[in-house]
Amino acid sequence: MVRNPLTPEERERGERLGTLLREARGERTMAEVAAAAGISAETLRKIETGRAPTPAFFTVVALAGALGLSTDTLAAACALPYAPHPLSA
Repeated sequence: MVRNPLTPEERERGERLGTLLREARGERTMAEVAAAAGISAETLRKIETGRAPTPAFFTVVALAGALGLSTDTLAAACALPYAPHPLSA
Protein backbone atom coordinates (compact mmCIF):
# COMPACT_ATOMS: atom_id res chain seq x y z
CA MET A 1 0.00 0.00 0.00
CA VAL A 2 1.37 3.37 -1.03
CA ARG A 3 0.69 6.36 1.16
CA ASN A 4 -0.37 9.57 -0.56
CA PRO A 5 2.07 12.44 -0.08
CA LEU A 6 1.12 14.97 2.56
CA THR A 7 -0.16 18.33 1.46
CA PRO A 8 1.68 21.48 2.52
CA GLU A 9 -1.22 22.19 4.89
CA GLU A 10 -0.85 18.77 6.53
CA ARG A 11 2.88 19.33 6.98
CA GLU A 12 2.25 22.78 8.47
CA ARG A 13 -0.37 21.36 10.84
CA GLY A 14 2.12 18.70 11.97
CA GLU A 15 4.74 21.36 12.61
CA ARG A 16 2.27 23.37 14.71
CA LEU A 17 1.38 20.28 16.71
CA GLY A 18 5.05 19.52 17.29
CA THR A 19 5.76 23.06 18.43
CA LEU A 20 2.82 23.07 20.82
CA LEU A 21 3.83 19.72 22.34
CA ARG A 22 7.47 20.76 22.68
CA GLU A 23 6.48 24.02 24.42
CA ALA A 24 4.03 22.22 26.72
CA ARG A 25 6.72 19.65 27.62
CA GLY A 26 8.86 22.48 28.99
CA GLU A 27 11.75 21.22 31.09
CA ARG A 28 10.54 17.63 31.16
CA THR A 29 12.52 15.17 29.07
CA MET A 30 11.08 13.40 26.06
CA ALA A 31 11.52 10.13 27.91
CA GLU A 32 9.43 11.35 30.87
CA VAL A 33 6.57 12.60 28.73
CA ALA A 34 6.66 9.62 26.39
CA ALA A 35 6.53 7.18 29.31
CA ALA A 36 3.60 9.08 30.84
CA ALA A 37 1.77 8.89 27.50
CA GLY A 38 2.64 5.23 26.92
CA ILE A 39 4.59 5.86 23.71
CA SER A 40 8.25 5.63 22.81
CA ALA A 41 10.56 8.63 23.09
CA GLU A 42 11.35 8.14 19.39
CA THR A 43 7.67 8.50 18.50
CA LEU A 44 7.47 11.71 20.52
CA ARG A 45 10.66 12.97 18.86
CA LYS A 46 9.17 12.35 15.41
CA ILE A 47 5.95 14.15 16.31
CA GLU A 48 7.73 17.12 17.87
CA THR A 49 10.03 17.55 14.88
CA GLY A 50 7.27 17.17 12.31
CA ARG A 51 8.61 13.90 10.88
CA ALA A 52 5.33 12.25 11.95
CA PRO A 53 2.87 15.02 11.08
CA THR A 54 -0.23 12.82 11.26
CA PRO A 55 0.03 10.84 14.51
CA ALA A 56 -2.75 8.48 15.51
CA PHE A 57 -5.67 10.00 17.38
CA PHE A 58 -5.08 7.96 20.54
CA THR A 59 -1.40 8.96 20.54
CA VAL A 60 -2.40 12.63 20.47
CA VAL A 61 -4.97 12.07 23.24
CA ALA A 62 -2.37 10.28 25.38
CA LEU A 63 0.14 13.10 24.87
CA ALA A 64 -2.48 15.72 25.71
CA GLY A 65 -3.21 13.91 28.97
CA ALA A 66 0.46 13.54 29.85
CA LEU A 67 1.06 17.24 29.19
CA GLY A 68 -2.09 18.54 30.86
CA LEU A 69 -3.50 19.89 27.61
CA SER A 70 -7.07 19.55 26.46
CA THR A 71 -7.76 18.01 23.10
CA ASP A 72 -9.71 21.19 22.34
CA THR A 73 -6.50 23.19 22.79
CA LEU A 74 -4.64 20.88 20.43
CA ALA A 75 -7.44 21.00 17.87
CA ALA A 76 -7.58 24.79 18.01
CA ALA A 77 -3.83 25.01 17.43
CA CYS A 78 -3.72 22.52 14.59
CA ALA A 79 -7.05 22.45 12.77
CA LEU A 80 -6.79 25.61 10.70
CA PRO A 81 -3.73 27.27 9.15
CA TYR A 82 -4.67 30.62 10.66
CA ALA A 83 -5.48 29.38 14.18
CA PRO A 84 -3.74 31.44 16.89
CA HIS A 85 -1.28 29.64 19.11
CA PRO A 86 -3.22 28.92 22.35
CA LEU A 87 -0.18 29.21 24.62
CA SER A 88 0.95 32.58 23.26
CA ALA A 89 -1.93 34.56 24.74
